[in-house]
Amino acid sequence: MLRSYKGITPTLEQGVYVDVSSVLVGDITIGRDSSIWPLVAARGDVNYIKIGERTNVQDGSVLHLTRASKMNPNGYPLIIGDDVTVGHKVMLHGCTLGNRILVGMGAIVMDNVTVEDDVIIGGGALIPPNKTLESGHLYVGSPAKKARPLNENELAFLKVSAQNYVQLKNEYLEECK
Repeated sequence: MLRSYKGITPTLEQGVYVDVSSVLVGDITIGRDSSIWPLVAARGDVNYIKIGERTNVQDGSVLHLTRASKMNPNGYPLIIGDDVTVGHKVMLHGCTLGNRILVGMGAIVMDNVTVEDDVIIGGGALIPPNKTLESGHLYVGSPAKKARPLNENELAFLKVSAQNYVQLKNEYLEECK
């Protein structure tokens, strides 16, 4: 499940759970208490992936990045903050996600997108390249548009969702002993 590429192997901090059916390749760092669920594919081959603490990437998601080129000298890494829930079958490509974000099932977030803190991206949403999603809002549609501000319950749920997955991954780690 963890594979080297050009001599670089993924780095897992304390308390990380990676399902045995997932494949993580190359320059990937995963922060404390995060979890990678079944059939996730993450390739840190032409740039790097950094995943924060208490973040969960759910079943069937694809994580990748953009190679450096003459037009884009640094390429685009994939950076995911703390307390982020990445739903089932999400595709994240060369983008930056802040903290306390929920990415709904089947969403696609493309190159050079910045998602500020405290955002919900609705299921099936498409975030085209070079967009910024502002903190405190719900985004839905294809292409996604700002739908409305998040209410207090939704803002609180962002941390609850992340914490629920910390608890679940701890149960899975117990089973593995």
